[in-house]
Amino acid sequence: MKILIINHFPLEGSGSGVYTKNLAKELTEIGHKVKVIFPENRKVPREIFEMRPIMFKDDNTKDYEIDFNFPCFTSHPRSNTTFYQLNKKQMRDYIDIMVRVTQEEADKFKPDIIHAQHLWITPYAAQKTGLPYVVTVHGTDLKGFKQDKRYHTYALKGAQNARKVITISKQVDRETKELYHIGDEKRKIVYNGYDTKLFKVNNVSRKEALERFGINEIPDYIVSFAGKLAHFKGVDILLKAAKIYENQMNKKVMTLIAGNGVLYDELNKLKKFLELKNTFFLGHVSQEQLTDLYNIADVSVVPSRNEPFGLVAIEALACGTPVVGTNQGGLPDFINEDIGALVDVDDDIALAEAIINELVRPDKNVRRKRAHKYAVNNFSWENTIKEVEKIYKEVIF
Repeated sequence: MKILIINHFPLEGSGSGVYTKNLAKELTEIGHKVKVIFPENRKVPREIFEMRPIMFKDDNTKDYEIDFNFPCFTSHPRSNTTFYQLNKKQMRDYIDIMVRVTQEEADKFKPDIIHAQHLWITPYAAQKTGLPYVVTVHGTDLKGFKQDKRYHTYALKGAQNARKVITISKQVDRETKELYHIGDEKRKIVYNGYDTKLFKVNNVSRKEALERFGINEIPDYIVSFAGKLAHFKGVDILLKAAKIYENQMNKKVMTLIAGNGVLYDELNKLKKFLELKNTFFLGHVSQEQLTDLYNIADVSVVPSRNEPFGLVAIEALACGTPVVGTNQGGLPDFINEDIGALVDVDDDIALAEAIINELVRPDKNVRRKRAHKYAVNNFSWENTIKEVEKIYKEVIF
């Protein structure tokens, strides 16, 4: 098959970007021809699949096609511009270039099917080509739909003409049905896969890994977080929980926060206010660095107020790290007491207690092996690709 994939974000720095990159790689490796359209603001390295980046402008971009930075639903390590901030002209320019480039690539690449990411502008662009297309709903698009009515006409048209709509969790599936009125027969839940070649149990030196992060101390325990520094990620609750477990634990607990976003300065101020001595903001880290972080951590935390799926939780489990998350969104679909714990949203006391419980458990080694095996058996890209490929065939034939 020839598959044209369209996304609203670069191939790194966001969940849907990583999903798109992994999807394109895995499809290529099993023999399909793939091309990906996505926004960018810098030169991108070559991949095994074809690419058509649409160049947006930021402070360092020399050659660009559109004179503002690529917009996001919340934030991105390389853009704090949101869809909701775009004025009428910028919004029109954005839609026009997505439609134009999609049509151009459809004419040149001649795909059998288009796979649009997010129920937003990409499926609207896909339906303009007249080719069969499917859409994956990632959850942040649902937030956008609720927040800005200007995009409703485009999102609804793209949704209604899709042959199939893939949702990534039970909650996302329910909300997709409610907001877009898409029937049960047209929706299919397919859980995200993770990169099994990258995220795995490695024998990582804690001392060396911490030094690579610029930290020269070696704690007794490490708590990790990876994600955007945005309100819905609940990092403020993790910092308040850190105050509790730093005070209660006799041994040294270090909290490592990987990621960037609009709340970076605000969260650093909260850290200082709480007088947290062993909490470090690492900024944006590469996927390889993230693997090191998961491997040296005793527990990974996903304290989100709203998490559509939670790929970072799967990646942590794959590295043998138990996960403490919140009891909402996609997290309850896969986190259970054998591999972690769930707590209520915005409850820093319950979060701290669950983290402490993971740190001092006597069966930690058994638990780490179980977490890795659980991720491999249930969330490898091999499983996800089989489901997605099956959907493509149903749509085309």
